Amino acid sequence: MPRFRLDIEYDGSQFAGWQHQADQPSVQQAIEQAIEKFCGEEVRLRAAGRTDAGVHATAQVAHVDLAKAWAGDKVRDAVNAHLQAAGARIAILKAAVVADGFDARFSATGRHYLYRILNRRAPSALEKGKVWWVPKRLDAEAMHEAAKVLLGRHDFTTFRSTQCQAESPVRTLDRLDVGSNGDLIEVRTSARSFLHNQVRSMVGSLRRVGDGSWSAADLKAALEARDRAACGQVAPPDGLFLVGVDYPRSAEQTDRSTPPTAKSLD
Repeated sequence: MPRFRLDIEYDGSQFAGWQHQADQPSVQQAIEQAIEKFCGEEVRLRAAGRTDAGVHATAQVAHVDLAKAWAGDKVRDAVNAHLQAAGARIAILKAAVVADGFDARFSATGRHYLYRILNRRAPSALEKGKVWWVPKRLDAEAMHEAAKVLLGRHDFTTFRSTQCQAESPVRTLDRLDVGSNGDLIEVRTSARSFLHNQVRSMVGSLRRVGDGSWSAADLKAALEARDRAACGQVAPPDGLFLVGVDYPRSAEQTDRSTPPTAKSLD
């Protein structure tokens, strides 16, 4: 049974998150239904990251096992057609057969997120739901300098949801950069894995540094408190995007379903 890797883009504002919900729409369910309409199979997807309600993705990765070794471009185009017909703001960017041992979640060696803050007095008329609007002026440089205290391996209890199901609160943060471009502040962060709400919690606390109510020392004290109550405001999901997932070279996708002499449409 061929295993397909799907590279996925979606607007999370119309969904209750990636994962199946009992009575609310999810990204996972929408794609599974589109696949069933395409090939008649009831399937279950596994994703690299189970994004929360309202969180977006430009580079989510999932895998699914299908009975037939379809051409990757056929899977992509057919599933997209059914997603569009259903009005789902989801796009399959690529579909390709991968090795049976590939697992979108457990094969991943790194995950990358972007958080966008619109920092101006006027709200956005064009990007509502895609940014966190903060009208009070923020100091992006101070936020960037303070972010350095969170880099490395730490107990991130302060910055994880009380509902987080991870066995350990210890994670290694490889990147946490804050930059600005006009009225837009971008927070980029990378790690092998993140705790539930970790990125939004860190961004919310960095915002307090940006508006002057916290110093870098306050942020460090919050980290060392290992206490959820020490966290600043949790940033809303609107500005958060999953923008990349890393895999070892051995797990790179190769569309074996396309004959070597055929020209890929990708």
